[in-house]
Amino acid sequence: MKNNGNSEPRRRGLITLFVVLGVCGIASGLLFQSSTLRGQNIPQNPPVGSTGVFTSSHPSIGLAARHFFGFRPEPVQPVAYVHSVHIEKVHLECLDCHNGALTGPKAIIPDVRWCMSCHKTQATDKPAVQQVAAYFNRGEDIPWQRVYGWNDEAHVRFNHAPHIAASVQCVTCHGDVGSMTVARRVVDHSMGFCISCHKEKKASIDCVTCHF
Repeated sequence: MKNNGNSEPRRRGLITLFVVLGVCGIASGLLFQSSTLRGQNIPQNPPVGSTGVFTSSHPSIGLAARHFFGFRPEPVQPVAYVHSVHIEKVHLECLDCHNGALTGPKAIIPDVRWCMSCHKTQATDKPAVQQVAAYFNRGEDIPWQRVYGWNDEAHVRFNHAPHIAASVQCVTCHGDVGSMTVARRVVDHSMGFCISCHKEKKASIDCVTCHF
């Protein structure tokens, strides 16, 4: 009877602790979203507060809470690149610029020299093109912000090339970018999303296929 009496306060204490930690996590996430809306300088490249080190630990409680609750800032691009114009009017294909997807894990974002191979003479009166030219003239690459990506602790090793070889269309994972102005995150790259597609395509769903 004595042990039972002591266990009840202990159980209530643990519940209280978990509730407090949960509230702190939610508050941290909301503060992060609020600061983003106020336009504060939030690092976005690499995505989602990535440290570049594959670990399940987090440098701060706030970052851990954001990952846990799925809070992610919308990327703000340095130049308002309009996909729809390049696809509908210029008739570019995704792989014309993101040609790394044909051969390896990264689709790549072309550097400013690739952009200027056309825009030395094309649409030079447009403000966005003048911004691109300014980066080129300064010898700087454009600091494009990642739209998609995984948290470090997910240990995901995604490879574009086999997906292209399996005829997985770009819109499957990135949405209809061709109808967008600036690219937006419209597909949730959750584990369920990937597993569902792998099952449909009869691809392996073994853990080491996607994780390391």
